[in-house]
Amino acid sequence: MAPDATAMIFAEQVTVASLVQNVIYASGTVGAIFVIIGLMVIDVGATRRANRFNSVIEKMIGFFISFATYFLIGFSLWAAQYYVMEGYTLTDSIKDWWAGGAMANSLAHHVDPAVFPGVNNFQIFLFFLACFAGIVNVLLHFSIAERIKPLAYYIICIVSTIVSSLLSWWTWGSVGPLTNAGFHDFFGVGFVYLYPTGMAMVFVYLLGARPGVYSAHPRVSTYRYPNLPLAAAGVMTIFAGLPMVILSCLFFFDPEALAVSVTMANTSVGIAFNNYGMAWAGGMIMGAIIAYTTRKWIYLLLGPLAGYVSGAPAFDVYVPWQMFLVALGAPIVAYAVYEFTQKRQIDEHKLFPLFAGAGSYGLIMVGLLKAGTPRGGYFGITEGPYAFQHGEIGVLMQIVGIVVCLGMGILTAAILAPILKATIGLRNSDDDQATGLDTVFWGEETEPDVHQRD
Repeated sequence: MAPDATAMIFAEQVTVASLVQNVIYASGTVGAIFVIIGLMVIDVGATRRANRFNSVIEKMIGFFISFATYFLIGFSLWAAQYYVMEGYTLTDSIKDWWAGGAMANSLAHHVDPAVFPGVNNFQIFLFFLACFAGIVNVLLHFSIAERIKPLAYYIICIVSTIVSSLLSWWTWGSVGPLTNAGFHDFFGVGFVYLYPTGMAMVFVYLLGARPGVYSAHPRVSTYRYPNLPLAAAGVMTIFAGLPMVILSCLFFFDPEALAVSVTMANTSVGIAFNNYGMAWAGGMIMGAIIAYTTRKWIYLLLGPLAGYVSGAPAFDVYVPWQMFLVALGAPIVAYAVYEFTQKRQIDEHKLFPLFAGAGSYGLIMVGLLKAGTPRGGYFGITEGPYAFQHGEIGVLMQIVGIVVCLGMGILTAAILAPILKATIGLRNSDDDQATGLDTVFWGEETEPDVHQRD
């Protein structure tokens, strides 16, 4: 039970210095929400007009189902790595951090710092990571939008939030099993981007293509995107939100505000921010070169996103010129994956080229370019399996991390898909998609599109 108002006040938990850190981590939640807004704007600009409202609203509902599930149990799974480090267990973490747990429901100044120092930061991190649990499933929806039945998607959101939370324990932090063994992922590319991509590999195969994408339907001769400039604005909204998230992926220790990354690698705020900017710049420049060469507009949007994703595992350890060169290569990888899928009429245009392609490329590149860089463990621990910076970056563990994250996504979907298909069903019919899900589900007449027969 949480202490009542008469409990002792522990002033060490609510100092001005701790408030500054609280504000820094709270800013990450704001950045994450801007990322969600950007994804929604992209969806409005790049979804067929007759399905646009339904596609956006399903993403919103899925986000908050994921958010609530993460509050219920997800955060206690991620936090378990630090409990294990201190000699406690997963069960202890769940007792403290599930939705009814003591630490999740205690006022910070009523918690003895000898029991749990910096509890405010952990409570804010709960909100922060709950947003990313929602982002995982919003990204998945981009792969299966219009085709997936809503109830099936919402059930997937619950299960995938729990599994991705378990994966975040293993791969994102500083003392999780894979991270502590050498897997380096500054921004959570593994559990946020590769995991839903693994799920998409199964679901996209089972759901097939949308009407008009590769073959004409009697009422949809071709799939047309209603507002590409709006989609581009969504990309820039994501660019605006992510710097605040980057700030929240740093830990700050005395003296004053010594910054280390979430993986405990040496870094600084300025280097991380500049790497972020150069990743977008490199991706945009190469994406534009590919787009103008091939006359395909998609690479104007995929390019900067691919550059960002390729750098996300290593904004903490690159220097900006290295980041720029790595980012220049990312759109080329995305191009190869995108063209491969299009030739085989695989109706997935985002997660496969950006995450399976550029994300895996980025994880491997940091293993090649920064091999031997010390990281892992926890600041202040000088010996034992969790000693500060006891581990080193290496390409083998990067590959292991990629396989584990994609594999967990594939396994999750492979288990869920036959169950959902045999019970509530998976796929909206082609006729419903052609009519428009806005009309089928909500009775909303779609504004006519003069460019196509809807």
